[in-house]
Amino acid sequence: MQRKKIAVIGGGQIGGIIALMSTQRELGDVTLVDLPEFLNPVRGKTLDIDQLRPHINADVTLRATSDYAEISDADVVVVTAGIPRRPNMSREDLLLINIEIVQGVARQIKAHCPGAFVIVATNPVDTMAYVFHKVSGLPKNRVVGLSGALDTGRFQSFIAAETGLSVKDVSCMVIGGHGPTMVPLVSTASVAGIAITDLLSDAQIDAIVQRTKEAGTEIVNLLGNGSAYFSSAGSIMEMIEAYLGDKKRVISCSALCEGEYGVTGYFLGVPVVIGANGMERVLQASLDESEREALAETARAVIVSAHNSGI
Repeated sequence: MQRKKIAVIGGGQIGGIIALMSTQRELGDVTLVDLPEFLNPVRGKTLDIDQLRPHINADVTLRATSDYAEISDADVVVVTAGIPRRPNMSREDLLLINIEIVQGVARQIKAHCPGAFVIVATNPVDTMAYVFHKVSGLPKNRVVGLSGALDTGRFQSFIAAETGLSVKDVSCMVIGGHGPTMVPLVSTASVAGIAITDLLSDAQIDAIVQRTKEAGTEIVNLLGNGSAYFSSAGSIMEMIEAYLGDKKRVISCSALCEGEYGVTGYFLGVPVVIGANGMERVLQASLDESEREALAETARAVIVSAHNSGI
């Protein structure tokens, strides 16, 4: 049986970790694409991972290239191309810098692998997913953005730490824009079915919600140069595996809304089902009044950003 093909546009930290994780799990052959001036370090990463394969018994191939023709017929494409956030830089500061990059990538993917499932990770991700979709012309089920999947993992991690209970038993979700207006859903968060409101005080929950909203900035400030990559790559891997394995996973992703949650024509982090058909449907969650108000606020921020893209 022919192996699946995974392409990653951008061979930086996230791209390298996706290549590593995909190899460890034997999900498919991996092609990393980057600009010629950055290609040698990317070649070094693929060579290093290639020489790991005998130790983990992984039969896949890896390549690094600047030629987009080599992503032809890719099953999955992850777009990480663009500059990362730096201290004191908001996601919106990245808009004008990264928009041109994403437009170029969108045209290349449309030309070489229009049937791929595309995961956009470039920030500001909701706007970049919107731009990618508009420029590429790919159907809405083939394009999602990394937003709630990463934010949900952070929310989950902080709940586990605060309760002292296993992260495996925490069930929660973050929706809305991937930024400070995101909406961690406290009303549905639980540990083994027990509401976190029964386990934690209001003050503890408020602190967790605030830290979740600022988690990316916290990492950016600590790193000093760059942004999160291990957790980002892990979140993307969840989506890749759900698609390739037709798992019907419910994952919060930036998806094109057509009336869901009161949003039409824009990408917003919402619960979606990911399976063999890509983003198969959006699930409508019941929100309390404060969550509905917060989601309306984050939707307004995402729409303004999309308008500012000029696409």
